[in-house]
Amino acid sequence: MFKKFKLNRLLFFAPLVTLMFCFNAPQNDDEKMQTIMISVKNTLSYLHYSPKPINDAYSADVYDKYMEMIDPGKRFFLQSEVDEFSKHRTKLDDYLNRGDLTFYKLTVDKLYDRTAEIEKYSQEILSKPINFEENDELILEPKLKKYPQNQEELKNEWKKFIKYNILQEIETLNAKEETQREKKDSVNRLKLKDTIKLEILTPAQKQVKATEEVKDLMTSMFKRFQKRKKMDWFSVYMNAYTEVFDPHTNYFSPQDKEDFDVNFVGKVIGIGATIQESKGKIKIGTLVVGAPAWKSKQISEGDEILKVQSKKGEEPINVTGMLVDEAVRFIRGEKGTEVVLTLKKKDGTIKEVKMIREEVAIEDTFARSIIINGANGKKYGFINLPSFNADFEDAKGRNASDDIKAELIKLKAQNVEGIILDLRNNGGGSLTEVVDIMGLFMNNGPVVQVKDGNGRVQVMRNKQNDPIWTGPLVIMQNELSASASEILAGAMKDYGRAVIVGSPNSFGKGTVQTFVELNRFLNSTDDFGSLKLTIQKFYRINGKSTQLKGVESDIPMKDVFSYEEIGERFDNYALPWDQVNSSSFTVSNPINVADLAKNSQSRMAQNKFYQLLLESAQWREKLDKEEKISLNLKDFEAVMKTRKAQIDKFKPLIKYNNGLNFALHADEVTRGKTDEVFAKKSENWMKNLKRDIYLQETVNIISELK
Repeated sequence: MFKKFKLNRLLFFAPLVTLMFCFNAPQNDDEKMQTIMISVKNTLSYLHYSPKPINDAYSADVYDKYMEMIDPGKRFFLQSEVDEFSKHRTKLDDYLNRGDLTFYKLTVDKLYDRTAEIEKYSQEILSKPINFEENDELILEPKLKKYPQNQEELKNEWKKFIKYNILQEIETLNAKEETQREKKDSVNRLKLKDTIKLEILTPAQKQVKATEEVKDLMTSMFKRFQKRKKMDWFSVYMNAYTEVFDPHTNYFSPQDKEDFDVNFVGKVIGIGATIQESKGKIKIGTLVVGAPAWKSKQISEGDEILKVQSKKGEEPINVTGMLVDEAVRFIRGEKGTEVVLTLKKKDGTIKEVKMIREEVAIEDTFARSIIINGANGKKYGFINLPSFNADFEDAKGRNASDDIKAELIKLKAQNVEGIILDLRNNGGGSLTEVVDIMGLFMNNGPVVQVKDGNGRVQVMRNKQNDPIWTGPLVIMQNELSASASEILAGAMKDYGRAVIVGSPNSFGKGTVQTFVELNRFLNSTDDFGSLKLTIQKFYRINGKSTQLKGVESDIPMKDVFSYEEIGERFDNYALPWDQVNSSSFTVSNPINVADLAKNSQSRMAQNKFYQLLLESAQWREKLDKEEKISLNLKDFEAVMKTRKAQIDKFKPLIKYNNGLNFALHADEVTRGKTDEVFAKKSENWMKNLKRDIYLQETVNIISELK
């Protein structure tokens, strides 16, 4: 949940923080990192909703968090080095106070040195035949692992890791071979033209091929690591400090903030092409129809990018071997400016392509709807809302409430008899968008209560009295529905305006964040990044917090996440649950959810596919909790054979069809005739909807709403 931090809100702190945050312009990276440390410390201490004392206890928590982040698999550092690091365990608070890089440099320098050693070990291990008849095993659960005592144990740990990856690749080859054989048998059985390529490899050949694949993967992994700058690791270090305050307070480097803004707003200034890395090469991926790359008619998926001339008159920059995100930053730029790509085409020719950057919408961010033709002859509208996106900088930019309004108008024109709003996997977004969306479904009234660090409670109200949709409404949620999704679902539940369907509880994030730009307080033109900072907690209009507990579904249905540790309550540093006084509100139209729930539970108990899905989820969760695995080839194959038998049992879920009939809007059908990418996305979307057991049941539920 994010809130635009307006300047007038910030002025209250200005006299204090200006004195605290004034520095001279840093002359190098060390000085810049020191400045960031002190700025982060001051911002946390003075602006966080619930500031922690910066003391030895805090230092110990930060130390533990950082060690988990920098070497989660205990695969890089030796025990002797960790013993040396632990001498700083209660000093990290002092380092933060004075901007001391001692511990950061100690750990990161050692990490770079160790990675260079491990790369040599890996090359040595992969250059010799690997014995798959040994009865060794790999510990999968990091909590059970110990740091290697010496170089020999470290080398042995990497040998096991490499062996495990080769075994997985062999299994992948086995699975591909079986899939191709099944396809070929099907083609022959149906007497169709056989175009299936089936390559049968011997076990020895598979082992060689798998080993070569792992060699490539390891080479790529170490190359990416070598290209990772120390400032990137510094972001990890700073986030150990911030996330101990609470899991949603994070330090963002300038580049990370740019990426966040792109996803939050749903637009980017660029050429409209996915950029991806393949074996060290930067390549063009999917093109956005109508965007500069597509309009050029000179760029194709798979083209290799050799150079980028980011600004007119400047020398082109060689991007070969760069990290993808670094190359992307050269391609992005200001709207209306020229960018020139030097491309190596698939036929080997080299071509320069000039383009003018444009604003490109990332459509997967925005709401989209479709019509469901029910078996009862009635039509229902389905709206998927991936995020509560908002463009704070552009008055003409897209936002979730306007998009939902547009979809509702289209659906009403089709005379639908109910609306299903899908908030599954929606992690939140703008607080103001929730309030505006409430106004599309009901008359004015309180929507959410917000409390600041001083205990002041503010009620945010929907002031609209002209709702677009007043008919039956069902909201779908799951364990990944968080923050803004929980506000909307909670308010709709409290008013009795909608039936909440899905996982027993949503994620449980009941906090509000804002971005504070660190250079706002510094005497410098450098960009020091931003702090995403928890400044408030929000509460339902009934006074209860969604923090930790989330929103309970009126009609609970377990799903694939229900057996996993997903949710705020599983984070050690999450803020506690509490409550405030209830707002004054009137339940609009009480729904008899008891009867709906009873009918739904009866149907789901008899739905063999639903029961199979739950069995599958429990089985996969059991796999995730396995602590060890054998690296003996025969034993590994036996384990895989057992797993395959289980997977075969769950195969009907892949082919499941819920029987629902979907219809795209007429304008989308027209668009799909010229926009191949959009047409393919629409096709895949409908395929997934047809496999959705929960959507099928939600249609049953809404058909019973009066």
